[in-house]
Amino acid sequence: MSIKKGDNVKVLSGKDRGKQGVVLRALPAEGKVVVEGVAVAKKAVKPNQQNQQGGIVPTEMPVDVSNVQLVCPKCGQATRVGHKKDGKNKLRVCKKCGAEF
Repeated sequence: MSIKKGDNVKVLSGKDRGKQGVVLRALPAEGKVVVEGVAVAKKAVKPNQQNQQGGIVPTEMPVDVSNVQLVCPKCGQATRVGHKKDGKNKLRVCKKCGAEF
């Protein structure tokens, strides 16, 4: 999976198609990512010590990693990700402009 926590991504399909957001969590075992402001569902929460009131709370749900694409920080476009070796390190490379990130 070439998308990590903190990456800026664009949603390619689904009800939130076209939205951009930051990856909050990456779930590589499930092949999903949680993106800020995308796939928001309302969840009922019971009152507890942290949340004294409870009620209905909006939360971001996981989105399949195949439905998002990384946004290049240099050219600002959604792009596929290539890989390049730099000694022992494996770098991610933008397929459109060649920038490393």
